[in-house]
Amino acid sequence: MASRVTRRSSAREAAFLASSEEDKPPQQLSSPPATPSPKPTRKGQGKGVPKKSSKQNPKEKAASKGAPPITLASTRKRKRVASAKVEEDINELPHNLGRLPGGSTPAAKAHAKDSPAGDQAASENVRIKDEVDPSPAKRTSARRAKNIDAQQALHDPANLVAAEKLAAAAAESGPEEPPKKKGRKAKVNPYGLTPGETPYPDWPHPTAAECQEVTDLLSKVHGEVKAPASIPAPSTTVSGCGEVPSILDALIRTLLSAATTGTNSSRAFQGLVDKFGLRKEGIGKGSVNWDKVRLADRKDVFEAIKSGGLAATKSQRIQEILDLVYQENMARRDALVEANDAEGAKEPRGAENESKEQKEAEISRADQRVLSLDHLHALSSDEALNTLIKYPGIGPKTASCVLLFCMQRPSFAVDTHVFRLCKWLNWVPPDKANRNTTYSHCEVRVPDNLKYPLHQLMIRHGKTCPRCRAATGENSADWDKGCPIDHLIARTGKRKGGAGASSKKRAKKGKRGSESEESEESDEEADDYEDEEEQGGDAESAEDDED
Repeated sequence: MASRVTRRSSAREAAFLASSEEDKPPQQLSSPPATPSPKPTRKGQGKGVPKKSSKQNPKEKAASKGAPPITLASTRKRKRVASAKVEEDINELPHNLGRLPGGSTPAAKAHAKDSPAGDQAASENVRIKDEVDPSPAKRTSARRAKNIDAQQALHDPANLVAAEKLAAAAAESGPEEPPKKKGRKAKVNPYGLTPGETPYPDWPHPTAAECQEVTDLLSKVHGEVKAPASIPAPSTTVSGCGEVPSILDALIRTLLSAATTGTNSSRAFQGLVDKFGLRKEGIGKGSVNWDKVRLADRKDVFEAIKSGGLAATKSQRIQEILDLVYQENMARRDALVEANDAEGAKEPRGAENESKEQKEAEISRADQRVLSLDHLHALSSDEALNTLIKYPGIGPKTASCVLLFCMQRPSFAVDTHVFRLCKWLNWVPPDKANRNTTYSHCEVRVPDNLKYPLHQLMIRHGKTCPRCRAATGENSADWDKGCPIDHLIARTGKRKGGAGASSKKRAKKGKRGSESEESEESDEEADDYEDEEEQGGDAESAEDDED
């Protein structure tokens, strides 16, 4: 039985070993310390002569007595003895992931070498370790093998056919959608208008007879006006006011014509054509590539239309409209496909009024990313108007122009000239009405057959009559020529050179000198456009607050 080791027995053993060490001759463990450099002496003493110490060196004293020399301790640190090398466990996984099952102690390894099952287990452990953390040589060989496999896969005929199919599908789907910021939502009845109802039900004017009388009187001066039997081909040099077959084209052209002259709006539209081009083939042939405009940088759109005025606002509105149109086109396309594949599936609004060919054309346009609003032809005039005024920057006047000139629907569009004459003719309450309520009231009161000619005649008269122009007065040139409807109107509001003219406008006019009729009407249009923007923007802000 082994003896018990205690603290006392350990102390005795240490003392015995120490006494045995004293009997041994001393050994030189390290070199003696270096001789210190001589210190400078005081004044009067010899320079460089070391001061003789009165004390004898202990080493010399021991030598003189015949005692063994004493070895002084070294100032250098002793090197640490290297620890025993720990044998690596082949079952230990890297990155502190634990260890593989099975023994890894020397005894377990010896036992594993002696048994066939152990050989199999050891080889399996080595294989798993190589998979987890392979050596650099094995990693290089594995990389080469992967490269060879990839090269063989590239030349595989089956893979080549699959790659060609993927490329063709990507080409058909069009360019990849870049990330876009969250766009503006569609407005929900921001102008508070109810189609078919007048905001002034107790106002008896205009009657059908009054509308006919004004039409006849203005036709004698400006000529007879009739609506065209068909819509002309789109022009790339004249923007117009919606007289094109495409509803989306008409909407953007009308938006560009707001608050500016016809010449400037045509330049702005020509800038879009030059920058983004026309579709040369397919369903949208002859139309601006609106999908390119939608995906373009805002600065590029601004530069293209900056000659038309209000380019910062209009470029933003155009891209917001195109984003909404794209989303609607994709949603209608999916709904039409689903309704065609599954019986009882709900079709998009207005699809019940479309033929099979029209539905297929709508799906094809969406697949080719030809942005379009032509499905509005399948809606009623009131539904189409409500759809159009939901887009940013589109008010009742712009939507009414699209209905009247593009869709060939009876609609009494009210611009700044029509609004001014309606007030002077007492067709609306002069102190209550604005442009939008005037449109809503006259849309109910004016007969459908007179809406197109009366709208056109009022615009011509408002631009050319020396007494009915925007900024005119009794001192204006040609005032004496008279007005064909002078006996029917009562002119109110600010007049040229009169007391009602604001000092701001007089100062502005004094700086610029005489203005052309076109400039005067564009100034008035700009004021109305800004009012319409504010009214639509307030409604959108209210919607955002509710959300």
